[in-house]
Amino acid sequence: MKILADPGHVLEEGLAALRAEVQLPAAFPPDVLAAADLAAGRTPAAHADRTDRPFVTLDPAASTDLDQAFAIEPAGSDLLLHYAIADVGWFVDDGEAIDQEAWRRGTTQYLPDGKVNLYPPVLSEQAASLLPDGPRPAVVFTVRIAPDGMASLDGAERAIIRSRAKLGYETVREADLPAGFAELARRAGLAEDRRGASRIDTAEQEVERTADGHFDLRFRPRRIAEDRNATLSLAANLAIAQALLAHQTGLFRTMAGPDDRAIARLRNTAHAYGLIWPHGATLAQFQRMLAPADPRRAAFAQAVHRAGSGARYEPFEPGALPWHAAVAAPYAHATAPLRRLADRYVVQATLAIANGQPVPEAARAAFLTLPKVMARAESLGGRIERAVIDLAEAVMLHGQEGRRFAAIVTDVDERGARIQLRDLPIVTRLARDGLVPGTALDVRLAEVDVAKRSLCFESD
Repeated sequence: MKILADPGHVLEEGLAALRAEVQLPAAFPPDVLAAADLAAGRTPAAHADRTDRPFVTLDPAASTDLDQAFAIEPAGSDLLLHYAIADVGWFVDDGEAIDQEAWRRGTTQYLPDGKVNLYPPVLSEQAASLLPDGPRPAVVFTVRIAPDGMASLDGAERAIIRSRAKLGYETVREADLPAGFAELARRAGLAEDRRGASRIDTAEQEVERTADGHFDLRFRPRRIAEDRNATLSLAANLAIAQALLAHQTGLFRTMAGPDDRAIARLRNTAHAYGLIWPHGATLAQFQRMLAPADPRRAAFAQAVHRAGSGARYEPFEPGALPWHAAVAAPYAHATAPLRRLADRYVVQATLAIANGQPVPEAARAAFLTLPKVMARAESLGGRIERAVIDLAEAVMLHGQEGRRFAAIVTDVDERGARIQLRDLPIVTRLARDGLVPGTALDVRLAEVDVAKRSLCFESD
């Protein structure tokens, strides 16, 4: 996920320091690059020819690591989503140099000044990416979407596809998209509402220079096509999770919901933003009440993202139901194998299951060891995300020491009071005793340290 854009490069120095601090690799080892060059030249075999199917991709316009392409067709009252996923397993052999490096990295890491790829660009942004410049090997999942939005896996196959168009969120028109795209998203939304799922997609933030020479940190509104596109991936991952569960295998994405204390903190956050959260409404119900175009919705979604107890990966365990509270269902990650290591193995397992074959032993073994690898990579990603936001906030408020802000105490613990500024999506700490959650107060920005990415507020 890209969390922040920096088109003016005002964070450049701080980002360079952050990359060094967290020891992000600057490049791939020579043996990995050499192996990737050889793998990129492989001729696909055992792939069905599906180049006649009108696949398209839909992503940020600048993206080149395209994991997914889709086509939609009616089937009576149902819709069939043909969801093509980059066939990373065709290019990457278990245990070889590319694979070993991917296990060291775990995920692609995103920063405003560029990403650190999971796989070398010759694969992730060229040969394996579902770009529209020629045929590509893919694993195509066919997902049946019923009128009530229920998703089920109808089949999976290795296939050669040809994307008809690389569509961008910023410029796509309704006429560019396959017929049934909006209807599929509507059906998936019905199922989401029926399950009581939360809306947790967060908007990207952007650093902008203001007329007075300072900087502002603003949310970029999510586009309708972006939200609708997310439902395709969600439907496929839900259907894949059910198929894995039915065959008592797999790796699942799980997450507990916010506990009572986190919910209380989120209610105070909503109050700080002037959002009315009805007393009897659950978090999921309240999120569905928020207007998509309201920038406060984006700020609140960011708070929800931070309040969660943390998503993790868990292998199948007999007698246990893997549950993702935000999705309100068993859930798997399979649709981004160019960016997440675990997805490659979920794709392999599901492909085997759909064709009546045993799950490859390499995938079964990986399901047991991937949780630690992915947790380490995601911990690094979370550290980067927090540091980037802290840096942007420090740059935004640098030179404004002495400025006063309205705030609300959202929580109190052994480290003091956690406060939420009412006019900015900034959460910080206040060293003052005697405060209780829900208290409104006026704070003064006492110190900004851009190098340390820190803010210090005081109150009278």
